[in-house]
Amino acid sequence: MPEFENPPEEEIRALLERVRTIAVVGLSPNPGRPSHRVATALKGFGYRIVPVRPAVATVLGETAYPNLRAIPFAVDLVDVFRAPEHVGPVVEDAIAIGAPALWLQEGVVNLQAAQRARDARLFVVMDRCVYQDYLAFFGARPRAR
Repeated sequence: MPEFENPPEEEIRALLERVRTIAVVGLSPNPGRPSHRVATALKGFGYRIVPVRPAVATVLGETAYPNLRAIPFAVDLVDVFRAPEHVGPVVEDAIAIGAPALWLQEGVVNLQAAQRARDARLFVVMDRCVYQDYLAFFGARPRAR
């Protein structure tokens, strides 16, 4: 399998500009967890956050769904905070719901799953933090609506 390369910086920036709704897979209700901190910041920047986590009703005041297929509306980006060995089924769900983009957070590296998503025409970013990229591109200001 060829080495994975993330899209160019300008394409990642354009993705963050056009995205409105982000499904955060593995969003923890625990404020001390990275997924909670990142989702809180993204919500503060103006994104609609959709928690994807079984066994909880809400996270960050938003209805939580047990998996991507249970979300009754379209999402623009699937942001994954799961261990690499659990990414394959998330990718299959992202493909099934027609998600246009997949973001595997920093430390989440699964080359086979990333390639499967690309083969299905998803825009894929892997092993980067969406929050850190947002700050690098736009600073701490909320996004334009």
